[in-house]
Amino acid sequence: MEWRGARRSGNIEDRRGMGGVGIAGGGVGALVLAAIGYFVFGIDPQTTLQATQQLQDQTQQQVAEGPVKDENGQFVDAIETSNTDVWGPIFARQGARYTPPAAVVLYDNATPTGCGTGQSAMGPFYCPADRKVYLDLTFWNELETKFGARGEFARAYVISHEVGHHVQTLLGASDAARRMGARGAESGSVRLELQADCYAGVWAAHAGETSNGQIVINSADIEDGLGAAAAVGDDTIQSRGQGQVVPDSFTHGTSAQRVRWFTRGYERGDPAVCDTFGASRL
Repeated sequence: MEWRGARRSGNIEDRRGMGGVGIAGGGVGALVLAAIGYFVFGIDPQTTLQATQQLQDQTQQQVAEGPVKDENGQFVDAIETSNTDVWGPIFARQGARYTPPAAVVLYDNATPTGCGTGQSAMGPFYCPADRKVYLDLTFWNELETKFGARGEFARAYVISHEVGHHVQTLLGASDAARRMGARGAESGSVRLELQADCYAGVWAAHAGETSNGQIVINSADIEDGLGAAAAVGDDTIQSRGQGQVVPDSFTHGTSAQRVRWFTRGYERGDPAVCDTFGASRL
């Protein structure tokens, strides 16, 4: 995957190496994130609440915003900027205006968010309350070693999936998912996640043309992306972690579903084909 010559907007909050940066969205927000951590990731709610309290006791420090100097940070910047360049024209054709996420936050271990305290154990996530994407870059190592998903495009897929959740917030899909319920093979959560996969595919379909050729994605990159989508399917994760598959506890969809919806978005390049909420077959 080629990306180093691509435009970068500097829409980054770099909190790495800063420890606690003060708590945002505490109280009710902490409880909300504790619930997300439990139902989506299986994290003990007490663990999340304890991390929140620890961060509340720390002194707020200045957050570095703007261009980042390390290559990993520059990669995140380039992919988020490319998503803006892709979604801007798509929204404009519908007579709407796309506004990018408030920032992509790079952090270590734990950080305050508008949804409570985020933890690296949760993996990358999007917080609709503050409209920011949160990413601990040590997840790249986990993506390769734990999930076997290698290559830069696998990482780009993850970032674009989270930006896809921002697109959903702008379009109101997140509210629809909450009304449908949070767990189960046909739940709003699964439909929301599969739609974000499809949106990541839409980004991949247009990344080259909207970057004036500065982002180049080839067939091998797409295979890396499909590998990442398959690796993080609920059935694959459950089978590996607990030795059995429990569809009633699905939150993200099966490996086959995640691959299918990413492929659909990539091959068609049109977000209209990503209507997982109206689909009779996921």
